[in-house]
Amino acid sequence: MTVHAPIRPATLRPLTVRLATPRGFCAGVDRAIQIVERAIEKYGAPVYVRHEIVHNRHVVERLKAMGAVFVKELDDCPDDRPVVFSAHGVPKSVPATARAREMLYLDATCPLVSKVHVEAERHHGGGRHIILIGHAGHPEVVGTMGQLPSGAISLIETVADAEAFQRPGDRPLAYATQTTLSVDDTAAILAALKRRFPELPDPHKEDICYATTNRQEAVKRLGEGCDLVLVVGSKNSSNSVRLVEVAMRAGARDARLVDDAGHVDWSWLDGVSTLGITAGASAPERLIEELIDAVRARFDAEVIEDAGERETVTFKLPRVLTT
Repeated sequence: MTVHAPIRPATLRPLTVRLATPRGFCAGVDRAIQIVERAIEKYGAPVYVRHEIVHNRHVVERLKAMGAVFVKELDDCPDDRPVVFSAHGVPKSVPATARAREMLYLDATCPLVSKVHVEAERHHGGGRHIILIGHAGHPEVVGTMGQLPSGAISLIETVADAEAFQRPGDRPLAYATQTTLSVDDTAAILAALKRRFPELPDPHKEDICYATTNRQEAVKRLGEGCDLVLVVGSKNSSNSVRLVEVAMRAGARDARLVDDAGHVDWSWLDGVSTLGITAGASAPERLIEELIDAVRARFDAEVIEDAGERETVTFKLPRVLTT
């Protein structure tokens, strides 16, 4: 049987495509992926990875094909193979257990997450009770709360939580945030907390990372002038989910999270004249390119790259992988 390619219409409907800048991989994600790749190159397969190295299905599947084995806990790892800790950070008990088992481990925690850990320890050492703004169960939040003894940190997820929070005794307070939150949502929670506790000190630098902030600002610009915004990213990627929310708040008529071009329902583009495209910080640029190719196959697309923050941040790899 002969299979014929679908017939393209003689004229394709025009479509303006605005491409967000910046988009896709940030320095912390790039570093974490390189750590797994270099570990496989240096030590051979398999290399074990505790939790998904970053929250992107395509990245995880590619690393699996190279020889990475993703596990939930150290109990699932043998003692004689390297293990990598994910970019989201881990509780202190995890490297302590690895050392006790004399395992070779590589910590791919994003340096900006590590900064939050250091700040939390500093505040705890100064006798402060810490308020952590974040999402319960997210690996980064689990890792941050696991830096200190139980009860040293209170998790706040919403403005309502901020209003209901009760100071433990008369202890002074400090706060930290998950690095991938919505800037606007966090501001509203902080406003409630600072109204109730005006003495709350600000961190030395903002905890929400530069990449999260830059990508949200870029999406705000898209949302102001796009009928539909497509965000390339996985459903368990906090920063990608936030981009969909930010686009809608900024004025986009619709915004959708898609794993890749194969997950686009093209009926979403009915009546759309301006399409915005971006990607979460853990999504490879290849997925954006494939999405644009799929758009061009269906529309007479004019692709315009928005002006935005050009990122030049890089993070060093562990010395053991570079010597």
